[in-house]
Amino acid sequence: MKKYIIPSIRITIVLTIVLCVIYPLFITLAGKLSKGGGDGETIVVNGKVVGYANVGQSFTKPQYFWGRPSAVAYNAAGSAGSNKGPSNPDYLKDVSNRIDTLLKYHPYLKRSDIPADMVTASGSGLDPDVSPEAAKIQVKRVAKFRKLDEQKVASLVDSHIEAPLLGLFGPPKVNVLKLNVALDQLK
Repeated sequence: MKKYIIPSIRITIVLTIVLCVIYPLFITLAGKLSKGGGDGETIVVNGKVVGYANVGQSFTKPQYFWGRPSAVAYNAAGSAGSNKGPSNPDYLKDVSNRIDTLLKYHPYLKRSDIPADMVTASGSGLDPDVSPEAAKIQVKRVAKFRKLDEQKVASLVDSHIEAPLLGLFGPPKVNVLKLNVALDQLK
């Protein structure tokens, strides 16, 4: 019996120290070294916090770039996907309605031109980013409603494309909140 109890107690003590002390300290340190010091990257305009860079927000006015749809109405307290599969009739109806809305505001597009991330919600329901293609299809609408030169708006989108992490992890993306804040400052 002693043969099993002593090693069990030792491994319990070692794992308790590693998992309850060392690992949490390492994660806390990594958070403190990240943007925002572990509190998230806040976006500040005129001294006022307008949002967090890593949490999606609802933009519905035609003079702004729209983000990815949310299955939880952008409620960070209820982060989740819809859990509806691609053959679910309710899901298909939601996607169809989103496509119809996009085509209403972007009559120059064909259904096949619409990137999937513009009509499907992310797994968290809070995705702050869209693909560069999703941002680019909106340039004409945004420029028209803001009475700006399309090329100027397109250049703004291009300047906000973020490359994959270390050039390897994830796709290129555009943060919608950062893009819309820069858009408001564009003359």
